[in-house]
Amino acid sequence: MEEEILKRMKVQEEKIDQIYRSVEKTRKYFLWTLLATIIMFILPFLGIIVAIPWFIGVMSSTYGGMM
Repeated sequence: MEEEILKRMKVQEEKIDQIYRSVEKTRKYFLWTLLATIIMFILPFLGIIVAIPWFIGVMSSTYGGMM
């Protein structure tokens, strides 16, 4: 009886280790997805922050003489 319990515990431990590895892979996948999403949002946002003042400067210098 005790031998069977030890065998089941061993099998259970192996399954828990497999689950842990799977969870770690999933966690890393979500982390990289989050980082990629942040980068894909922040970089264009910074580009807009730089482009809008430049665009306003160009437009005001172009149409500034007409007014």
